[in-house]
Amino acid sequence: MKHISVVKADITKLDVDVIVNAANTTLLGGGGVDGAIHRAAGPELLEECKKFNGCETGEARITKGYNLTAKYVVHTPGPVWKGGKKNEAELLKNSYRNSLLLAQENCARSIAFPSISTGVYGYPKQDAAKIAYSTVVEFLKETELELNVVFVCFSEEDYKIYKGLAG
Repeated sequence: MKHISVVKADITKLDVDVIVNAANTTLLGGGGVDGAIHRAAGPELLEECKKFNGCETGEARITKGYNLTAKYVVHTPGPVWKGGKKNEAELLKNSYRNSLLLAQENCARSIAFPSISTGVYGYPKQDAAKIAYSTVVEFLKETELELNVVFVCFSEEDYKIYKGLAG
């Protein structure tokens, strides 16, 4: 069954097949969600990420989940907001779509997304949420895969935005 839900929770503690990491292009950890995922997964995650030699904005890479409940972590660098004139919307859409494709390739039944690019990268939250939600809906319509998608919100503000889109 295909299903989209919105929760206010810690993404590192969710019982899903895949959690998505709003990574930076080095894939070597950082602040926010990225740092939290690396800390919770343990040092093996960093060692596996080093093998990729980074990841371009909008692309995605998959690793094991290590000490997380999730079997896999998909790492995707979203775009830094530069006023909307530097292809940010398409790059953000690609981050979500490429993450979903990796989940599909690895036979995942559930995937959890944070709000990509809305922290220090400065993407306007409402705009980012609309792109995230519409990209997931479009993907689910196109695929045969039975996939549960969870939008995981850290803040009450994000939660309200996503709940408003989900209805």
